[in-house]
Amino acid sequence: MNAVHGYADAASIKTGSPRDIPRLVKGMVADQVLVIPLGNATPERASEIALTVGQVVQLVGQNLSRQDSLEDLVLALLPKRPPEPTQLRALAMQAKARNAILNSGDWMTAKQIAEVAQFSASNPSAQPSKWKREKRIFSLMHRSTDYYPAYGMDPGTARPLKALGEVIKAFGSAKDDWGLAYWFSSANSFLGGKRPQDLLASDPKAVLAAVQDELEPVAHG
Repeated sequence: MNAVHGYADAASIKTGSPRDIPRLVKGMVADQVLVIPLGNATPERASEIALTVGQVVQLVGQNLSRQDSLEDLVLALLPKRPPEPTQLRALAMQAKARNAILNSGDWMTAKQIAEVAQFSASNPSAQPSKWKREKRIFSLMHRSTDYYPAYGMDPGTARPLKALGEVIKAFGSAKDDWGLAYWFSSANSFLGGKRPQDLLASDPKAVLAAVQDELEPVAHG
């Protein structure tokens, strides 16, 4: 195991389900390990969080090994300079936009999906996580819980609409999960001012055409 002053680096931190813990810790050379429950986080999200935690652990270990004061440790975790006013305004606008998305009532947890679709209650996130890996659906992480778009679910089968996966794959890396959420919830001029999420089930061809219309400037730019 790679380590800095006895603290594991980001590369040595592993993720998995609770039943994977014996396998994950087998062979580790460490006096102590840290286990952090992540709720309904997907494997991909868990890996992202693990990378961040690993970097923080390494930084804390480096500072503690030098016996720095608490104040020095806090300073090490702060940015080198305060954000500019323009950055603060941008962050405030982003927070407001995300809050509006999350409070729109358009989102379902894995547990809610499992109840509607009659999936196993013991592991409700299993099927939604599988859909996400297959790029049939996307989710927004908020306070360790994944929220899935209700407008992307077929009300008859409680499965993702085929068009949702087609939109996700068409955008590819051009939009992350939040980018997709913003796009679906915003009035679209190509759709006559309607939101893509409102037409996803009733007129999927129009929604896919709107995707292509947005991607064309990128392709020809």
